[in-house]
Amino acid sequence: MNKQLSDWRNLALQFEQQINHTVLGQQQAVRHCVISVFARGHVLLEGNVGVGKTTLLRAIAQGLGGDYQRIEGTIDLMPADLIYYTYLDNKGKPQVDPGPLLKQGESLATFFFNEINRARPQVHSLLLRVMAERSISAFNQEYQFPHIQVFADRNRIEREETFELPAAARDRFMMEINIDTPADDSLLKELIFNARFHDVDSLISGIETGNIAYYQLNELAQQIQQSIQPSAMLKNYALDLWKASRNPKQYGIKLSDVEMEQLIQSGASPRGMSFLIRAAKVNAWLENRETLLPEDLQAVFQVTMAHRIFLNPIYSYRQEQLMPELISSILERIAAP
Repeated sequence: MNKQLSDWRNLALQFEQQINHTVLGQQQAVRHCVISVFARGHVLLEGNVGVGKTTLLRAIAQGLGGDYQRIEGTIDLMPADLIYYTYLDNKGKPQVDPGPLLKQGESLATFFFNEINRARPQVHSLLLRVMAERSISAFNQEYQFPHIQVFADRNRIEREETFELPAAARDRFMMEINIDTPADDSLLKELIFNARFHDVDSLISGIETGNIAYYQLNELAQQIQQSIQPSAMLKNYALDLWKASRNPKQYGIKLSDVEMEQLIQSGASPRGMSFLIRAAKVNAWLENRETLLPEDLQAVFQVTMAHRIFLNPIYSYRQEQLMPELISSILERIAAP
């Protein structure tokens, strides 16, 4: 590994350490978010209320620097609200100002969409283009966002006045990460009783900004992808993982009380597999390796693939139970080289 990549790796690990010091008990989620930053992929966080999703995203934005914008998903939010907002000035004249997407222009680095499932499908469609093309059309011109990374979250409890994300929108997220309450009692006591965690603004401000230059991340990501190489056997292993996620019965995978030939409605796309490989290469880089290993794919398989596998309606009501079982069975059944 060349010196530049090695130096960046040290900065990435420091970045990860700072976030773990800010958000306790979420080491795996933090690692996945750090991977997404250096793989240049968008992230959807899911979890109950008050488990630290927003704190985690604010910590990432603080560490990366660059401009940051946040919008709240509401049922009356319209696509135009992301682009501009209108108001009456002190003279009673109508004014138009740039909205959260346009306000910082090309320096916008982190865009946080809070409770994305409360927004209408029309808003999802606009966000889909921003995520896919990093550009938007407004006021008869194109606006580019070369450095933007979208983070969104949704809570899994409230279902009223919410809209499920369409498959195309979910597929644009490199990762879908579940955030759960820490199980360790000592961590829970720390979060509850340590006053340091009661003031989120003060907590976030303690994270150093500028060690990682957001405007260099695109170039760095390309270097990482080029420097980590898979073997021919590893390529075959990745292909088998993909095929098993689309047709698990063919690979002898069985789940209790499930007709396996009827389980999968749609599997991951080739784009989803490319996200898996991109994320796995960053994992290898963080582990100071120049060769892609099976454990790199296994480390990110759940968060990059589970939201791309759609179950048939007769099994979709058991999604939360069946999907982890399916993912685990695939990783156990497919022999690693």
